[in-house]
This record gives sequence, C-alpha cells and structure tokens, in this order.
Amino acid sequence: MSFIIDPPLLVASGAAAELAAGEDREAAKRLRGGVVALFVGVSLALYANLPGLGFLWRPFGSRSGREFMLTSGLGRLDDRPLGRRRHALALSLFALYPLWARLGAVLARAARP
Repeated sequence: MSFIIDPPLLVASGAAAELAAGEDREAAKRLRGGVVALFVGVSLALYANLPGLGFLWRPFGSRSGREFMLTSGLGRLDDRPLGRRRHALALSLFALYPLWARLGAVLARAARP
C-alpha cells in the first residue's frame, strides 16, 4: 500500500463494504473498520521497513517499504533519515484513512436507487 495508491483503494473498499452490508449500518461500519485496520497495519509495517514485506514494494521498483509508501515507486528518496516534519506528514496521511473509506460508503449510499 502507499499514500498514492491507498486513497482510491480505500474509497472503493468503503463502497464495497457498504454495498455488501446492505441496509445494516452496523455491519457496514464493522466492515469498513476492518478494511481500514488492514490498510493501516500493512502500511505502517511498510513505512517502518519491517522485514519480509519486500514482495509488496519490490515490484514497483522501490528500494524500501518507506520509499514505496512515500513515492509508490515513482520517485527515489535519498538515504538521509526522514525528519520530524515528514514523519508528522505521514502520520496525518494515516489519519485520513478512515475518512477515505467513509467517503466510499457515502458515495455507495448516494448511488443506491
């Protein structure tokens, strides 16, 4: 997952959860919560460069999980450690994940006849 790829996937997943749950709002909320938890868990692991996740970022040409999270393989990060400001920006992007899934649910609900 990456900060570029995740938002559209979260919107689509939020819409899918809404449609799968039908009229049951609580079920939809639980499904969205599970999806967001999965995305945040995997994305945090990538951002932290935990070992064993190379199969997720190597196909995109990234050199690390953190580079993939920040650039989706579209760019390179230099080897300097990231400062507090970049970590704070990443944290704010993670905080938006539930909102992306919620947007998908709202769009799916609006599209219902």
